[in-house]
Amino acid sequence: MAPLAERLRPTTLDDYIGQRHLVGEGAVLRRMIESGRVSSFILWGPPGVGKTTLASIIAHQLQTPFYTLSAVTSGVKDVRDVVEKAKSNRFFNQASPILFIDEIHRFSKSQQDSLLGAVEQGVVTLIGATTENPSFEVIRPLLSRCQVYVLKSLGKDDLLELAHRALEKDIVLRDQHIELRETDALLRFSGGDARKLLNILDLISEYSENSGNAENSETAGESLIVTDELVTMLLQQNPLAYDKDGEMHYDIISAFIKSIRGSDPDGALYWLARMIEGGEDPAFIARRLVISASEDIGLANPNALLLANAAFDAVMKIGWPEGRIPLAEATVYLATSPKSNSAYMGINGAIAQVKQTGNQPVPLHLRNAPTGLMKELGYGKDYKYAHDYEGNFVVQQFLPDALKEARFWTPQDNPSEAKLRERMRQLWGERFE
Repeated sequence: MAPLAERLRPTTLDDYIGQRHLVGEGAVLRRMIESGRVSSFILWGPPGVGKTTLASIIAHQLQTPFYTLSAVTSGVKDVRDVVEKAKSNRFFNQASPILFIDEIHRFSKSQQDSLLGAVEQGVVTLIGATTENPSFEVIRPLLSRCQVYVLKSLGKDDLLELAHRALEKDIVLRDQHIELRETDALLRFSGGDARKLLNILDLISEYSENSGNAENSETAGESLIVTDELVTMLLQQNPLAYDKDGEMHYDIISAFIKSIRGSDPDGALYWLARMIEGGEDPAFIARRLVISASEDIGLANPNALLLANAAFDAVMKIGWPEGRIPLAEATVYLATSPKSNSAYMGINGAIAQVKQTGNQPVPLHLRNAPTGLMKELGYGKDYKYAHDYEGNFVVQQFLPDALKEARFWTPQDNPSEAKLRERMRQLWGERFE
């Protein structure tokens, strides 16, 4: 019998759970699907949030040929074969055939190039699904021809709705009389992933069949009472039963980054090893190191970003298994470096200010003046060219008038930023006291 996640896969938007910002009443994807005219787009989000299901719903609802490729098993020849089939199946005034590519981030540049012409000419409408940031993994010409829609992890209410639907409607679970008395562990281990939740329910179903509803559980007549203790016990006995790839990709990378942030090289190396042995994409690990170098080490040791970038380049050049060595070198260097998130906090503060205050006008002296009229209007007037002054610095206003007293960057307590703070004090005086 098919797994619960397949048995319960919805075929209409009305049965689809979650992603209301995309498929709720009046939302962009619902309007597109109901109109019967779908433009190319990429669905970006973590595992188990409904990317493949949305593509499946489109296949059921639109009267147009629908082709599916997996980036894991398909090559350039498979892409070209599908494009040729799409050309021959296109009828006058009919919407373009749809090509769904799962895990599109695993497509090589040459595979993506082979798609470009067909998408550009409207031979196919592309729907891609990815767990990775498309701006890193999808070539720019293809990305520019696709909208990107971000799918979110499912919330508590969505997961509970899904669980109750499974217990009430699935042909196997509804006859087992399973009762959810406690749900904290079920939700915690699911982590916003519908597939994880359904896999856990599958595990509970197997336990119900094999145990006679007695051992390690409370009973109420013929019902199996699900408690936090039962869910935890089952997952400890079957640690990979609830989607190893999902855990590897999100839980372990979290532990890896937090070990680096916490300055524990041993912990960081252990989680790095777990990812390597679990078959994680080395490019994903390398990107996370670059992000950590900027976010967590930052100005306390600017060389960290250089080394993380160098490790990324080295891994791309030498591949596995030797690529583990530069990754390990960068991991230890980042974990043992002093830490600062002042740049990270600074840009977050500036973005928050922009959202709050909107588009503040640029002061006239900072504006560009490429035409005579602009000069007459005062654009660029009274701007002071720093290199004309002693020390290549002169006090002037660089923020909008309404924000001229705002502060976004606050140096932190480490030797590198102490030097930067002292320099700013010498230049700006009380502003950096």
